[in-house]
Amino acid sequence: MNLEAGFGRIGTMVFSLRSIFLLCGSVSLLLGLGGTAVSQTATPPPAASSNPTQLPEVVVQAPNQIVRAPRQKPKPHEVARRSVSTPTAPPRTAAQLVADKNTKLDDARRAILAPTGTGTYGFTHQAIEALPQGNNTTLDKVLLQAPGVTQDSAASGDLHVRNEHANLQYRINGIMLPDGVGAFGQIIDTGIIGSVDLITGALPAQYGLRTAGVLDIQTKADAFNNSGSVSLYGGSHGTITPSFEYGGTVGQTQYFVSGRYFASDLGLENPTPASEAIHDHTSQEKGFLYLSTVIDPTSRLTFISGVSNGNYQIPNNPGQPSNFTAFGVSSFDSSLLNERQNEFNQFNVLAYQKSGDGIDYQLSYFNRTSTLHFWPDTIGDLVFNGVASDVYRRSLVNGIQEDTAWRIADAHTLKFGFSASTEQSLVNNTDTVLPLVGGVPVDAPFTVFDSSARTGFLFSTYLLDEWKVTNNLTLNAGVRFDQMLQYVDANQLSPRVNLTWKPYDGTTFHAGYSRNFTPPEQVLAAPTNLAPVANTSAQAPPGSANDPVLPERSNVFDVGVVQKIHAIPGLELGIDGYYKIATDLLDDGQFGQAYVLSAFNYARGVNQGLELKANYTNGNFRAYANVAVAKQVATNVVSSQYLFDPAELAYIASHYVYTDHAQFLTASAGASYLWNGTRFSASMIYGSGLRAGFANTGTVPSYTQVNLGLSHEFNIVAPNKPTTLRFDIVNLFDTIYEIRDGSGIGVFAPQYGPRRGFYVGISQKL
Repeated sequence: MNLEAGFGRIGTMVFSLRSIFLLCGSVSLLLGLGGTAVSQTATPPPAASSNPTQLPEVVVQAPNQIVRAPRQKPKPHEVARRSVSTPTAPPRTAAQLVADKNTKLDDARRAILAPTGTGTYGFTHQAIEALPQGNNTTLDKVLLQAPGVTQDSAASGDLHVRNEHANLQYRINGIMLPDGVGAFGQIIDTGIIGSVDLITGALPAQYGLRTAGVLDIQTKADAFNNSGSVSLYGGSHGTITPSFEYGGTVGQTQYFVSGRYFASDLGLENPTPASEAIHDHTSQEKGFLYLSTVIDPTSRLTFISGVSNGNYQIPNNPGQPSNFTAFGVSSFDSSLLNERQNEFNQFNVLAYQKSGDGIDYQLSYFNRTSTLHFWPDTIGDLVFNGVASDVYRRSLVNGIQEDTAWRIADAHTLKFGFSASTEQSLVNNTDTVLPLVGGVPVDAPFTVFDSSARTGFLFSTYLLDEWKVTNNLTLNAGVRFDQMLQYVDANQLSPRVNLTWKPYDGTTFHAGYSRNFTPPEQVLAAPTNLAPVANTSAQAPPGSANDPVLPERSNVFDVGVVQKIHAIPGLELGIDGYYKIATDLLDDGQFGQAYVLSAFNYARGVNQGLELKANYTNGNFRAYANVAVAKQVATNVVSSQYLFDPAELAYIASHYVYTDHAQFLTASAGASYLWNGTRFSASMIYGSGLRAGFANTGTVPSYTQVNLGLSHEFNIVAPNKPTTLRFDIVNLFDTIYEIRDGSGIGVFAPQYGPRRGFYVGISQKL
């Protein structure tokens, strides 16, 4: 019986009962039932009447009725007792309430530094977990899946964003981390990341100093529920990496701590195409601590600390010719070299954030300590190179940063802030060299020492207005001032303007212009005293100049659009184009056997490119693809000229040459699918080849590397504490390819991509 028929029958029954009651009432009136009296009393006739016939008056007495009290509307709690009970949400725990407060403050902090008018490509923690190797993937390998990011060797900085060398800014929760001195140590472990955005384009005024891109890292926000995990991962090339993480809430304080140990026999890129490298062991330790205390609903205090320590053997390339005689040795087996390097990095951040009454701000103190030490193989390096360099670098940075967003009107938000830092750097070079007698090196090694210490200062301030012209159009106009007092003193006032337009649902245009000022890293710009190595096997070419390294000044134009394809839900496409012209373009290179970089400038440089991206998400399936074409050329080396061969230097002075990290075509793609607790994943990177040869006139061959991953969750311990097993294959097709071939500007040795590797891991939720 359907509801309509049921209600119809109920209505018919009610109407019938009502008719019966009315009928009974009428009968009662007529028959005097139920105590009803009918009285017929004759009255005396009137004395006179115009009506000859007078009928008797009939008086009908109303039936007796039961007096009922008026119906009272039940009280709300009585209704609740009589109504059908409905499930109610359980009361929120104290930890959840603290998390709510922190979430609001997180949103306010992101609004302070919102990169209006730029291109942004993001990875969530879940997206990183969905990659082959999951959070065992190093951060540089994660970034290779973003558009316009090129793979390079560890000695050359691991990666390049839009064909720039370095010039990448790292921020944790909005706070800028100062530069370190390491060539290849990575201080940030992917396990701490809640989300990371790569911000590129014409950066608004709040971003400065490092301007090729901003790596905006947000620490995990869902890790404070008194839980964690322990993991063990390893496989090919003697790789093993145990790790742990744990987070919780105590009162108003959230905390998160993590640690990782990594050991492998493939620490740096192999200089040969062999599957296993010679003398390439590494051991690394990393730790991270996050503490955040809510002072009141509108303010909090946060402390962040991280440390990394890495020991590396420098891999050997067998079969190298001996060129000198030292300590009586004129022939040396290059597979037996024993060069080593240690890198140590540690940072601390203390930040106070306040949000309320239309003003949000964050004030922070930061410091960073970095050291690098390269130990040569004295005899071997002398025999092969004529110089054995013991290199030590140290940097200690202290600074403060403040950022404010003030909503002065419904359509206007004024943003302003400043940063100031001081850096104490020390660069020591102890070179063992051979004297020249008549221009010929003789076997009488001696040591020369060169040291450069400096206390430098950086100061920056900015002011901008974020104007919502309409609901769909936002204009961000501002100005920035940067001052450096280092080996060179310089400053610049830089205008910035950015535009975001959303004409339709799912369509976002951005465009921008920025004037940029980029100081060199202080330790990389330390001057070298050429006098002690004059008339030795390490002397610079006669007449070589050694002008100081200058800050880079540039103009950047960027425009792009992102479009959601409504006809295919979950599909998003984007395109971005950029053009940069620079004066005193900064570049770095490895100009000796030590795995350290030295900075220099080109007088002029041009960088331009186009990036295409696509992302698709449908339920448990996700796929992405990126393609970028780019070109960076420069001319005329104007600093640290002694590092270059005179013929190459003369050629660059009269020609625009490709920078060594310029790659014409770069691509990446990947997909993942979660099915019944099992995740299948794949990723791919493609490069048309970095530059090589005399003055970078050639390229190394193109390459493609494909990785696969498989993981599954098992409820062995408890349903809410899964055990995850994973299996990964790196370089599925065992493609042998060169990242560098040992030639080109600022390239010292060849480096090959990783050979095929098999890895397994287990992770237990606590």
